[in-house]
Amino acid sequence: MSVPLLTVQHLTMRFGGLIAVDDVSFAASDRQITAIIGPNGAGKTTVFNCITGFYRPRVGRLALRAADGREFLLERMDGFRIAQQARVARTFQNTRLFPRMSVLENLMVAQHNRLMQASGYTLAGLFGVSVYRRARVEAVERARYWLERVQLLERANDEAKNLPYGAQRRLEVARAMCTEPVLLCLDEPAAGLNARESSELNELLLFIRDAHKIGVLLIEHDMSVVMKISDHIVVLDHGRRIADGSPAAVRNDPDVIRAYLGEEQDDELPGEVARDLGVGG
Repeated sequence: MSVPLLTVQHLTMRFGGLIAVDDVSFAASDRQITAIIGPNGAGKTTVFNCITGFYRPRVGRLALRAADGREFLLERMDGFRIAQQARVARTFQNTRLFPRMSVLENLMVAQHNRLMQASGYTLAGLFGVSVYRRARVEAVERARYWLERVQLLERANDEAKNLPYGAQRRLEVARAMCTEPVLLCLDEPAAGLNARESSELNELLLFIRDAHKIGVLLIEHDMSVVMKISDHIVVLDHGRRIADGSPAAVRNDPDVIRAYLGEEQDDELPGEVARDLGVGG
């Protein structure tokens, strides 16, 4: 069996007397989409914050294994090193674009570290040496590639704040992909999207998985996104893992249904809940 891209073991995160994440373990594979779902307050974002370095857990092991065999213990690393060295990229629940920068500039900023290295930290860039010129051309090409993938190439020179909300969400994914991550972490990427925009997001994430062959880890409430594109689903409730498996196994798990309903139901699921979980026809 192949070694998982990300292995989370016994992750526990406390804030004073509150246990936000309680002994959670799961694995996320390379070239797969793994979704973390659960009711509000289940601990999903806290798990993300631990993986991406915003929180440093005192208990647990978060191991990311790169394609070259190197292992990064994320719980021991600062957030900026997780992004730079382990190559973990993240988006957030709320858009965090640079609103007054152009669409293209937002993607160029994502490649700042690579360009700074090529410039010799300004000297080569200042004198326009060939190494820096080549790196800048590659950065622009990479940005244009992702703008074309998210259907924003024609708006490359527009300020990011002038994009429709759905386009801003796609731009954030494109910006994350410009860092060439091995693990892409998406925090509710479908939040606020309409049905058409959610479908476009589905296509984009499947393209990233299949064409770029990286692992995708997402938190999402929109089950039309989760159930259609996920290879693997982890379900949290009150900080604990209550289910872990394929979409088919998870959608029919009684513990998952109880978590979403708040109580056990002997009768047929209400239509709204059944649609949300993707149960039935």
